[in-house]
Amino acid sequence: MRDYQKYATVVAVFAAVLLAALLVAAFGMISLLADTDVISDPNAGPLVGPGMTAAAVVLVFTLMLLLGLRTKPENQRVAVGYSLATGFAALGAFVLVGVVLYALGAGVPGDSVGFATSVLLGPFAVATGILSFIITLLYSLVLATRMPERGRPKWPWEQDDD
Repeated sequence: MRDYQKYATVVAVFAAVLLAALLVAAFGMISLLADTDVISDPNAGPLVGPGMTAAAVVLVFTLMLLLGLRTKPENQRVAVGYSLATGFAALGAFVLVGVVLYALGAGVPGDSVGFATSVLLGPFAVATGILSFIITLLYSLVLATRMPERGRPKWPWEQDDD
């Protein structure tokens, strides 16, 4: 693995952890301000919400790794379109995994359509998409602004005048 790939992997891990923390914080604040639960259906069970969030974080982490590992440092750009697509994909993964976990837990597949509608129309799925977009955009910005390193950093008077 090359140095830029190691760097991209480490930054992607930190970005995924940051995304998970921001999602938990955003869900808590939205829940407090709107006086609503993240998963309002009592038939859903306790693992549906964490499973949905984990699926979105894993998807965003995988897409960030693909962006960071496939692109050489000199070709890195701020990927606005890629980040937007990642945000929509995270929103979709959030809802789809929720539907699957709800259908498995509740045992009634017909109710999962109503659950999907309530999740999709709620603020938590939107927050997942927006935060995924922002984190992926910042990840691509960090990779695009990183200059290729050649050894240790040098003071201006240590620079070669070649």
